[in-house]
Amino acid sequence: MKEIEEEIFSDAYFMRKALDLACQAFEEDEVPIGAVVVYENKIIGKGYNQTEKLMDVTAHAEMLAITSAAQYMNSKFLEECTLYVTIEPCVMCGGALKWARFNKVVFGASEPKFGYSIVSESILYHKTNLVKGVLADECAAMMRQFFAEKRK
Repeated sequence: MKEIEEEIFSDAYFMRKALDLACQAFEEDEVPIGAVVVYENKIIGKGYNQTEKLMDVTAHAEMLAITSAAQYMNSKFLEECTLYVTIEPCVMCGGALKWARFNKVVFGASEPKFGYSIVSESILYHKTNLVKGVLADECAAMMRQFFAEKRK
């Protein structure tokens, strides 16, 4: 099993947790994106896309994970936290990440149509460390499969 091969608490380890949530979204016929927020190697917030289920265009994986983590930390700022998300955040989520002041953001696959970077790389908080491409092939494959099934 791949998870056993991955070092515990590595970026790949936590991205796999986000992928598990993306699978849950897929199973619920939501765009398969998952996110977890980590503080001191503990997941303190998690989310997966629920825009259809909640009838809320802001119910993206990142937004739900941020809200959960902020409640856990009792703070709107998450400066000591890392967000792991399977797909590059959109502009809305990128703005939320900026306001939350994440220490680090890790994403799997790039999103060439709706990712924040199509507008500006500087959307994220200026002190945020950014890591791209963690388990990118697996993250992108899930999105391709989802939309291929939608087109059938």
